[in-house]
Amino acid sequence: MIGYTTLGTNDIDRAATFYDPLLALLGQHRLWAYERGIGWGTTADAPSLGLLKPFDGQPATVGNGTMVALQAANPDDVDQVHLLALTLGGQNEGDVGPRGEGFYGGYFRDLDGNKLCVYCRT
Repeated sequence: MIGYTTLGTNDIDRAATFYDPLLALLGQHRLWAYERGIGWGTTADAPSLGLLKPFDGQPATVGNGTMVALQAANPDDVDQVHLLALTLGGQNEGDVGPRGEGFYGGYFRDLDGNKLCVYCRT
């Protein structure tokens, strides 16, 4: 059902420095890049994540209650992605660990304040 998700950024270069290594850990690479944004995924036919400067030219802001979840293959990958996000300057929004039956995840905010979860099914 989901084709792609976009998050706002006010600094494309800073966002790239954060997301390039983070998404590489999840097996994603840049699908496209231009002056307003960058998109990551595996193929153009699979779900992808984009970081864009808003089309209307106004500053990007964070949506209250908005979150993107990034699926990992296993708990070790969840741990690595969460730690890398914090190392790259992201803010911890919830330590990694089990969250209910069959769910392992951790939460963080990127450099623009967007909230993300990295998780796997166990």
